[in-house]
Amino acid sequence: MSGFEISFDPSRLDFQATSDLLKATYWGSQRTDEINRRAFANSICAIALIDGKQAGFARASGDRAVFARISDVIVWPEHRGKGIGKALVQALLDHPELGSVSAWMLNTSDAHELYARFGFRPVTNGNEMRLDR
Repeated sequence: MSGFEISFDPSRLDFQATSDLLKATYWGSQRTDEINRRAFANSICAIALIDGKQAGFARASGDRAVFARISDVIVWPEHRGKGIGKALVQALLDHPELGSVSAWMLNTSDAHELYARFGFRPVTNGNEMRLDR
């Protein structure tokens, strides 16, 4: 993780930049700031920072005991290709509050290879993936 850090401190989140970037994606285009605010508040959020400035984001939601869903993995365009997305996913998988989670889920239309590196595999229609630990 050279050159960047991962934080779970919500005070370090640039909410507006994150919400705006997510609203520009194929999966978040129907969201409002209020929806993103609620989603973030009900999730463990991983924030990637370079020199104190946000460069990426991902979150995990669920019961924090048995199941979790990874969502909104996004890296600012100018910082892609540096391993930040992988580090965000690994940070969520390793988070101490999620240590007992045995079933991890996510949905993707274009990043199957990224998540397969962590053990996720397609389960239903090819978009849903699951990791059983």
